[in-house]
Amino acid sequence: MRRLLESMKPLFSQGGRFEKYHALYEMVDTFLYTPADSTRTAPHVRDAIDLKRLMSYVVIALIPCILWSWFNTGYQANLAIQELALIKDDWRGALLQGLRIGFAPDSILANMAHGFLHFLPIYLTTLIVGGVWEVLFAIVRKHEINEGFLVTSMLFALTLPPDMPLWMVALGISFGVVIGKEIFGGTGKNFLNPALVGRAFLFFAYPAEMSGDQVWVAADISSGATSLVDGYSGATPLGLGVTGGMDAIVSGGYTWWDAFIGLIPGSLGETSTLACLIGAAFLIYTKVASWRIILGVFLGMVGTTLLFNAFGSETHPLTEMPWYWHLVLGGFAFGMVFMATDPVSAAMTTAGRWVYGILIGIMTVLIRVINPAFPEGIMLAILFANIFAPLIDYVVIQINIRRRLRRHG
Repeated sequence: MRRLLESMKPLFSQGGRFEKYHALYEMVDTFLYTPADSTRTAPHVRDAIDLKRLMSYVVIALIPCILWSWFNTGYQANLAIQELALIKDDWRGALLQGLRIGFAPDSILANMAHGFLHFLPIYLTTLIVGGVWEVLFAIVRKHEINEGFLVTSMLFALTLPPDMPLWMVALGISFGVVIGKEIFGGTGKNFLNPALVGRAFLFFAYPAEMSGDQVWVAADISSGATSLVDGYSGATPLGLGVTGGMDAIVSGGYTWWDAFIGLIPGSLGETSTLACLIGAAFLIYTKVASWRIILGVFLGMVGTTLLFNAFGSETHPLTEMPWYWHLVLGGFAFGMVFMATDPVSAAMTTAGRWVYGILIGIMTVLIRVINPAFPEGIMLAILFANIFAPLIDYVVIQINIRRRLRRHG
């Protein structure tokens, strides 16, 4: 393979027949092999880490969430099919029946296979459509194709409902890549998280497909022209809490342990707090993610929740929700670990990371509790903090400069 790539290199180099497609060649070459380029003049630091390895670490940290997305998506769908004694006869159903896997919710294989068949089309659509935009901009600008999109595509796919129409998936990732990143110059120059930009676009453009009670259980059947089994409620615990508080969540049959493990309806990869915490441990150990941001988000959420618990409100049921329920519901853990810690759009200074994280935690609870139209909260909170991250860093730097001037003045 190495010899083949070297033989093709002149065709894609400057002056070669396919010079304009050098970005494609470079993408394949650096994906398979570590780049041989290195700095020639001082000062420089020699380190084994590069952007490709950095992104690979994030993908590894996402593996627990990915695997759980397969299991829980299949489990919720199989549970609905079993409870209503219905037959799933779309292409997924035909494949599962043909392989004699079936739809038993107590079968790990049946749940994993069913969930995988819902995850795969969404991820492939995200990867292909977003990849086309990445390649197009790289060719036009004559830049390298950045490996960061592998993480963006994975994060975006995991934030979507399991029955999301594929054309909406393509539209969302297009908006996230083009408007959220490429118009600012590409990876490293965007001030907003592109995966969240794409999800926010879908949330406001197609709210019924992103936040309705009928989108979380992927159990397509032939009779209904809808993607959810008729008569089966797929409301998330957080959605129940918005209207009925903790009583509605408990009466809905959900326990804190179920929410912590992830055995609840929700987006593909956001339901399991345990899977997110496993990923967080790996990211912190490899120093890819900032523990200060993660802890700051957690502390901001806990502090704001305790204030709401102390004062309460008859018009806002979620004021009674304890902090440990906020932690396990919705996409809080996923956003705290994988979205808030994005090294490009987050704060860079040490003190700024604390402020940035605490701001996200506070805003998440405020949005969840005060504004019932947006029960999730974490997505908008992170985008809000992304906007203020440069200002936070600027203030921190100016304070440090003034402190040093007073010390040496």
